[in-house]
Amino acid sequence: MTDPNRDDAMDTSAEIDCGAHEQCNSDTSDNSMEIIFPNMTIVITGNSSSVQFGNENILLGQKQPNIENAAVSGIVHLQKKISERQVSMINMIDLHDEYLDHDHVDHLIDELVNKNEIHAFIFIVRLGQLTDADKMGLEWLQRVFGDKVLQFVMFLFTYETGEECDSIIDDLKNNPVLEQLLEKCGRYHTCSKMMNSHSEMRELMKMIDDLFNENKQQCYTGEMFNTASIRRKKLENSEHDDEARRMEDTTTSETGEKHKGKVKNLGATGVGSDIFHRLNLEDHLHNKLGAADVLQITKHSSLSHESCAEEELIQTFIYKVLMMNYRARSIKTKETSEQDDTQQRENNTSEDESDIFEDFKETSLSKTSQSEGIEPMDVQMALFYCADGFLKQLMVTKLSQCQYALPLLVPDPFTQQIVFPLWTFRQINKSWKIRNTNNEIISQTQPICKAQTPMVFFFRFGSVSSSKSQLMNSLINEKHNTFFHRNCPGSCRTRVLMDGVVEIAWFCPSGKDTDKFTDCVAFCNLHGDAGDHAKQLQFLTEMSSVNVVLLTELDKNDRNAAKIQNLYKDRKPLICLLTEDKSAVTKPKKGKFKIGFKDRNQSDVSEELRRAINDCLSESSSTFRLEDVSKHSDIRVDEEKDEDCRRGREAAQQMMSLLKKKDLTEIKESFLPHQGKLWLQWSQKNKELHRPRGDETEMDISRKQEEMKRIREQQQESDISEFMKIFIKQINSDAATKMFFLKWLRILLDEHTSADLSALHHNYDEKWSRVLKLKEKHDKSEQLKAEQTKLERISEELQAAAFGLENIVREIGQIYESCSSVKKHKKDLKFDFSSLPSLAAEMMISGFPLELMDGDAGHVPVIWISAVLDELIEKLGDQRIFVLSVLGVQSSGKSTMLNAMFGLQFAVSAGRCTRGAFMQLIRVSDEMKTQMNTDYILVVDTEGLRALELTGRSTRHHDNELATFVVGLGNLTLINILGENPSEMQDILQIVVQAFLRMKKVRLNPSCVFVHQNVSDITAGEENMEGRRRLQKTLDEMTKLAAKDEVCDVESFSDVIRFDVQKDVKYFAQLWEGNPPMAPPNPNYCENIQELKKMILSHATESDGVTLTHLKDRINDLWEALLNEQFVFSFRNSLEISVYRKLETEYSKWSWSLRSAMMETKSKLHNKIENEAIHEVEETDLQKELKKTSEEVKKSMSVFFENDKDKDILIQWKSSFEIKIKELQENIVRETKRKLKEILHQRDLKKNIDAQRTHHENTLFEKSKELALKLKGKANDEETLKKEFDLFWEQSVKKIITDTQTPIKDIDIMRDVREILSDVYESASVDHWRESSEYSNIFTVPSHSDYVIFKRSTKGGIKGAVKGACKTVKETIGYAQTLSLQNKTKIRTLVSDVVQETDRMIQSFNISKMGYNISYIQLLTDYIKTRVTEHQEEQVKYVFKNEFFMDLVLSICERSNKMITDQHRLFREANDPVIYVEKKREEYYSIFQKYCHGAASAAVFGQIICQKLKEPIEQSVYKKTARDLTDEMMKNCESLNGNRSNLEKHILKTLAEKKDFDKYMSYIHNPRDHVKSFIRDEVRRYISDKFSVSVLPKMRENIELLQQKIMKAAHESTEHVQENREDVGLWLKSFTQQISDELIFSEKDLRGVKHDDVDDFKLLEDVMRHELPAIMSDISSRFSTEIFPVNLDCKFRPDELLIDHFCQCCWVQCPFCGATCTNTIENHDGDHSVNIHRVTGLNGMYYKNTRNLSISICTSAVASNRSFYPSVTEEKTILWREYRRAGGVYAHWNITPDLSELPYWKWFVCRFQKDLEKHHNKTFEGSGEIPGNWGKYSNKEAFESLDKYI
Repeated sequence: MTDPNRDDAMDTSAEIDCGAHEQCNSDTSDNSMEIIFPNMTIVITGNSSSVQFGNENILLGQKQPNIENAAVSGIVHLQKKISERQVSMINMIDLHDEYLDHDHVDHLIDELVNKNEIHAFIFIVRLGQLTDADKMGLEWLQRVFGDKVLQFVMFLFTYETGEECDSIIDDLKNNPVLEQLLEKCGRYHTCSKMMNSHSEMRELMKMIDDLFNENKQQCYTGEMFNTASIRRKKLENSEHDDEARRMEDTTTSETGEKHKGKVKNLGATGVGSDIFHRLNLEDHLHNKLGAADVLQITKHSSLSHESCAEEELIQTFIYKVLMMNYRARSIKTKETSEQDDTQQRENNTSEDESDIFEDFKETSLSKTSQSEGIEPMDVQMALFYCADGFLKQLMVTKLSQCQYALPLLVPDPFTQQIVFPLWTFRQINKSWKIRNTNNEIISQTQPICKAQTPMVFFFRFGSVSSSKSQLMNSLINEKHNTFFHRNCPGSCRTRVLMDGVVEIAWFCPSGKDTDKFTDCVAFCNLHGDAGDHAKQLQFLTEMSSVNVVLLTELDKNDRNAAKIQNLYKDRKPLICLLTEDKSAVTKPKKGKFKIGFKDRNQSDVSEELRRAINDCLSESSSTFRLEDVSKHSDIRVDEEKDEDCRRGREAAQQMMSLLKKKDLTEIKESFLPHQGKLWLQWSQKNKELHRPRGDETEMDISRKQEEMKRIREQQQESDISEFMKIFIKQINSDAATKMFFLKWLRILLDEHTSADLSALHHNYDEKWSRVLKLKEKHDKSEQLKAEQTKLERISEELQAAAFGLENIVREIGQIYESCSSVKKHKKDLKFDFSSLPSLAAEMMISGFPLELMDGDAGHVPVIWISAVLDELIEKLGDQRIFVLSVLGVQSSGKSTMLNAMFGLQFAVSAGRCTRGAFMQLIRVSDEMKTQMNTDYILVVDTEGLRALELTGRSTRHHDNELATFVVGLGNLTLINILGENPSEMQDILQIVVQAFLRMKKVRLNPSCVFVHQNVSDITAGEENMEGRRRLQKTLDEMTKLAAKDEVCDVESFSDVIRFDVQKDVKYFAQLWEGNPPMAPPNPNYCENIQELKKMILSHATESDGVTLTHLKDRINDLWEALLNEQFVFSFRNSLEISVYRKLETEYSKWSWSLRSAMMETKSKLHNKIENEAIHEVEETDLQKELKKTSEEVKKSMSVFFENDKDKDILIQWKSSFEIKIKELQENIVRETKRKLKEILHQRDLKKNIDAQRTHHENTLFEKSKELALKLKGKANDEETLKKEFDLFWEQSVKKIITDTQTPIKDIDIMRDVREILSDVYESASVDHWRESSEYSNIFTVPSHSDYVIFKRSTKGGIKGAVKGACKTVKETIGYAQTLSLQNKTKIRTLVSDVVQETDRMIQSFNISKMGYNISYIQLLTDYIKTRVTEHQEEQVKYVFKNEFFMDLVLSICERSNKMITDQHRLFREANDPVIYVEKKREEYYSIFQKYCHGAASAAVFGQIICQKLKEPIEQSVYKKTARDLTDEMMKNCESLNGNRSNLEKHILKTLAEKKDFDKYMSYIHNPRDHVKSFIRDEVRRYISDKFSVSVLPKMRENIELLQQKIMKAAHESTEHVQENREDVGLWLKSFTQQISDELIFSEKDLRGVKHDDVDDFKLLEDVMRHELPAIMSDISSRFSTEIFPVNLDCKFRPDELLIDHFCQCCWVQCPFCGATCTNTIENHDGDHSVNIHRVTGLNGMYYKNTRNLSISICTSAVASNRSFYPSVTEEKTILWREYRRAGGVYAHWNITPDLSELPYWKWFVCRFQKDLEKHHNKTFEGSGEIPGNWGKYSNKEAFESLDKYI
């Protein structure tokens, strides 16, 4: 509105849209007009009195805001060029004036700010004056734009021409208000009031630039303004709330909304903004809610809410909508409920005082004063506005499922621009049935966006007394409020977000005569007065088939009369509903109807309206399609405005364009070649591989593996289609575009396939009906066969035509699997194939399901699934998940239940039902993670059981597989049953029970809940109890049946699984409340879903779930076991195995801690024994010493078992390992006591030797001292002294030799052995080997068969022999030698045990200290003889030849020969007088010199002590370094820092590197010896490699510490003597006691050395301090790589310590292949097992009646139906898969079927084929021919297989 009397009157809105284009150029006078595009936007505000407008005004020009008319905002929008800058100037001067229409002003400001980003606000103030108007303007600026505006404000102080402006600082100081404001923003400038100075304007522009940079180039935005507006309105509403409630208004809308005589704006500055605040949605107006925000498991989502707080309305609403609960629109707020209750309580006055007129009047007044609730539709629309595109789509899809009307046209709440949310409709499909001209029912399912239907448009003019929405509901569904109306529960008087919204709903006929409309019809409903919404009215009346208008009456003076007249004149049908007219339906002319409402029955009106609409539709050919709405130019389409959505659609359309003109059944074959025939062939071959025929050999297995490899190579060589290239490119794009792309692709694929699939299903149903009719007639004619053939063909076409996103992702999986299998990159893949799993992982995180089991191939792609899970772990961490599996019959509503429960979108429509199994992640919110101990729920949805497969075959085996798989995966399994009739359930229950029974047998413990769906009436508890009783009975019966199949002794279902029939059975109401397609979901069903969800979350809280790593292992284990026909027998629990290995590693650490601590104690006690400080050792003393370490180990064990992430698995071994540690501790104490007692005994035995040695040493000291005193005068003549000493030394040594009665001689161990054996066996054979010195090394002989003579046996006789001869070569395997596998193993065990014990005996002889004696050999021989005799007396069927005993003795003594000889050499060097005295010559001469030079006794004594300490120091340093080095190797040496399996792996790698066949044979036949040898080599190598960096520093550190301890002991002894009495004996006693823990040195070592005259202890200490470093230096100088191992004490060598630690484990070998059990505990509980079994031919096994070595591998053989002979004497064979039945050693082995390639031993057989044949004197020919593909394995592949399997 403008003032016509003013020349400068203008249209304000035009100024806002176009602007007044002016140019002010400071550098030129050219004023030609041109459009200037601004690059800076400035708002000018303040008082007009501070500015002088005019042509010279550079900033504002001549136009002053028009403030005379209240309807005009006063906003002027100018475009300027100032100081070379393009400036958009928004003049808001005087806008704070109170007489302006602020609603209109606010609306215009809203539009401006939301369209422009503002660089600066300039507030103009008159210099020296701050008026009230200025203060009001400042307050207005902050109030309207918020506090954030201050960072963009600059003050511009204006002055009159000629005024002084230098006083500005003083003016500011005098004005506290202004000063305070400037403190907040700090920026100001001055200019003349005329604003005509170019220099001032340039400076102003520069300051604005500086301000922009200070703000980090951030502008004031519409988002800031909207936030400020919401807060302002909230404050205003709270201040005026009471006044608003009291206001009366007579105008009421159809929902009871009151108006003030005009349409109120609902923008950001309108009352609508308060809704967002009350609903706690303010932050989401711009930061939109996403689907992920509402799909996660929260505390709120797990509860059922009939009422909630206002701020929880959104959460409650969306969760109910996701569950398809149409009561989402009936949620009460707690405040309202409480107010109702309070009102009732407060009015309970006494009867005498009550007055109906007063009470009712007060109640009415009270009710009106209460705060108004929030309209449910406002809740829905508020959420709609605050949701992102994906959540909107999910929400609208779920609203459609609830049979609610959907938002079609939505005015933006801030800009009022009309938006068409086409994207939200994209996933909605509608189904209906119609009758054709032949009266046949035709089913149709169409995407609603594409559906061409008539459309009836309802709208109203003005306010009417009847509800339009309620009337529409009566046409669509009388029992359901499709459109929300004023009489619905929760409806409020005020509704702020629905005005102008158009909703749409469809009536879908069921093909019955009762249908109100015979075809699908769309109904549109415009909310509010149509006269106020011209765009919506015009648009929809044009597109509609029929227009229906509601109005009070027809009035020519009505403001909408012209519009009604135009509608009446239009050819389009029009129905007028008059609320104040009493007449029935009238038809003034064709297509025009009038129906009166007043005083009429609602049903009659509804029926008349229905007939009128049908009449109009019959005459109208006009149709409506949703997608056509987007063609209207004035409507914003969400898909077009969202750039990510648009790009995603274009990419999806590009892919779909490739499918055009392609037959649907050929698409997969053309575009997805990797998953077609090749993948199906590979899957089939893999199943054949795991389910071999009875006579299959390793050659057959290899042939299949080769075929599978060839298929993989063909897969890998297949080209990636252009279709897939586009897909892979797009899922590598940014996250937003990728999500839209995937959604679009799924939508477009469904559209593309739905019609053809629907037709195929229709054909299938027809054919199936015909087949059934023929079967009912018992017709077995050719016609039946022909129809069945056609049915099969349609079935195959259905399978080929099913084409969705899962197929595309499956193709990526197969591209990855093929490349991964052949280890080769794809030539037409632009990036490395290894990144493909990452893309699938991101899809899972984004909420897309991933195919777990391929429904077409019936196979789990474990390589792909494992890789995707690895990527999930990489992206999310190894999260803990709770796996929820679902099983049920086909079309029992499993997927629908999951979708409702968690808001998921598993396929549920006919023809798109789940095939195979899919898994989907659901995030648990942070608040619930701690409560549930779970980060995610993984939902596994499966195809229906007991369905006819697409191939038409029976599914029993497939169902058993599927059920076992998902039950094994799930922490909880939902068993979904349709109805409650036991006969309907029997088949599925047997499958399920069998699956649970299998889980129990393999120690998996899932739980289950039974869900009975579609129970017609959930009645009283008694009837429910009867249903539960029937279920329990059925389950028990099924359990007994399943137990027979699984050979298991159980009687009831509760024996199998923890199951409470009261709690774990749920009854679900029918899904639909009425008859589809118009029936909404049953609210009772939704409540049942909520209860079940609560139970599931409770189970999750009680369960520990699994980690993603464990899930990956579980999937692999279950599938590998299922591929074999015997699941329980084949199941290999990788998780348990890996956890047990971890436990073994920890056990190794704990046991080493105990051993290490006891070694320290043993060393100290050993020293004390040698020093004669102790004379006995008690176990209690040793236990005390070990107590601290023992407590630490117990604590460490407790922490490990209680806190480890796998504690639930570990708990089963806790008690056994606690016992093992306790036993180990007792053994260590007992063994240490035994060894220390031996040392005590040996100390006593060698007293004479030690005494003689000490006597010789001390005699030499004394004699040399006497000589020195004689030569004291000749001390200066060094040559004379030397001659005298040499002469003395030679004479003394001669005397010592003469006095020595039995000199120590060299020894010959093998000579002594032969002498002892010759005494035992006096025969020619002994003479022969005694002369020839030849014997057989018993450790390397191929077989012990030549050593035995069989006892006579007639068992079996001729009959048995003939029977055995009938067996074919392929059927049986055995030995040609007389020894059976079992007997061979027994002999090997005997040899191993004897070797171990004789090693211990040799160590106990302590030869390095006691010397060698031939009696030791006698003891060894006697022990070996005893063991051989005992073995023969057992129940064996053979005796040993003499050669066995002799070769065993000789072999054992030969292997120990070097060690015994070396130890004896050490003994001789330490005890032979000539040798050890000669070593001391230089030391004695040094002391002799000191005596000659007159040294004091204390000085000489000090030197003697140091010399005596030299050897003990050296021993101690080596001993301590050995222990330290052992600790270090346990940590740093790769082969020694883990458990036994780790050691085994490194041994096999070393053998492969060296390629030494003899060493391999040593390892195979004598594993314990080989391990010892390996450890010694590792220690030797480690010492050699690390000597300078590790060994030497340790030795130097130890020697330095020892020096410090010795000097400390000397110093403290000196102080002790000085404090008590100066006695050398006391000093010596104190000194030796202090060092007795560290050194073998005592007073007895100085007996005979006279020291009574020593009295200067300070001198003694000083001499030691001076002499000791030289001693230490001398010892250190001899440290070297060569000397170090020589000088180590044999009991304290690192290799021996490590052997003692590692070799106290299980050494039992596999009776078939000889692989050694890898359990780290000797005599462990449970079965023996090994990670990698070998080719049985390595152990000498061969095919009976041939010379062909066997190529069987234990793990593949036990999966077959082949057989073997457990014993030669038994003619009965045993099936490999039942090997335990052979008894004996076989019964104690656990060999899990495994058809993995195991390259290591295959490589070995090929590499050493000739050596093996020579060794066993047999060949790999005939049945034992080595498969060709074995020779293809490289060293690298052999190595990699060790890392994989160990």
